[in-house]
Amino acid sequence: MTAVAAERPPVSIITGYLGSGKTTLLNRLLRDPGMARAAVIINEFGEVALDHLFVAAPGDNTVLLANGCLCCTIRGDLVGTLADLLARRGAGGIPAFDRVLVETTGLADPVPVLRTLASDEIIAPRLRPGAVITLVDGVNGVSQLDDCPESVKQAAVADCLLLSKTDLARPAALGRLRERLARINPGAQVLEVAHGGVAPELLFGAALLDPAAERGAVERWLNEDAYATVGSGRGATRHTDGISTFAVRHEEPVTGAGLTAWLNLMAALKGARLLRVKGIVNVAGSPVAVHIVQSVIHEPLALESWPSADRGTRIVFITRDLERTEIEATLPALGLDAKRRTAGAAIDPAAYARFVSAAAGFRSRERRHARGR
Repeated sequence: MTAVAAERPPVSIITGYLGSGKTTLLNRLLRDPGMARAAVIINEFGEVALDHLFVAAPGDNTVLLANGCLCCTIRGDLVGTLADLLARRGAGGIPAFDRVLVETTGLADPVPVLRTLASDEIIAPRLRPGAVITLVDGVNGVSQLDDCPESVKQAAVADCLLLSKTDLARPAALGRLRERLARINPGAQVLEVAHGGVAPELLFGAALLDPAAERGAVERWLNEDAYATVGSGRGATRHTDGISTFAVRHEEPVTGAGLTAWLNLMAALKGARLLRVKGIVNVAGSPVAVHIVQSVIHEPLALESWPSADRGTRIVFITRDLERTEIEATLPALGLDAKRRTAGAAIDPAAYARFVSAAAGFRSRERRHARGR
């Protein structure tokens, strides 16, 4: 484990639609010796009533949320529970845990949990987002994706997609499900599991990067080629869920101020239609990893080296009702330079003019989108 992980344990989310096998997976994971130092937060309001005997974890290292849907009570119960775990961690109340697992209900939206981990003033400095693991029913998954918008969003924000009940599903049905998931989230790792049997190390390495990650790990995290495969070249693919997946490039190095402005404008004005954004950005010649889930901006991460000879900015998108051309029109905001200035000007006028033009593009397109709904 890196020093960063030891100081800020990762919080991974286990989600998936009703009956997809979340509790079965959790029970199997917690039997693994490598998970002995995991703290577990379980939402008791689900398809099965859970208690400490049903979940195979030590009682003093398991917290049950018994008063409603996790995503609905997040500002109270989850923050309070995580803060309590941190206060008691290694202080005699509970064992010193090295990761946290949060199991959501089948109807939950994982994004509020990610927002808490990224922005809560108590939690964010002491815990870091881990992997989002989404289970998809291998037998009923296609129909659930057709009929249940929650299941589509759970799949779109996942780092790792687990196809459950693969021992019961027909090969042709699994093939159709894989094709559908590849259109929704082409960059996610996809694994088939039966009865929750999967090695923990296959799941929890799919989240945010370590700054010292090897080149291959960075490329796997971005997985840009998967977006090109699903679409046409670098274009977008769109399907009946209203979801588009595409990759964009920007060849010129960008400024730190421009990246900050662009990320904030994207989250504030387009966040509702951004399901997942990941990229490697050339900031003044250095590689920086960026990651957005809807309006949640993860802290940009400076990498120790470029993952390849490619020095261009590469960003992959999963969006709802948001086209590639709309994203490309925002890229001039990356050129803002707060350091360059002329006499009597606070910042460089030309750079600021480009920024204002890009910001206007953000807002005008959002107004047109709102009128069209």
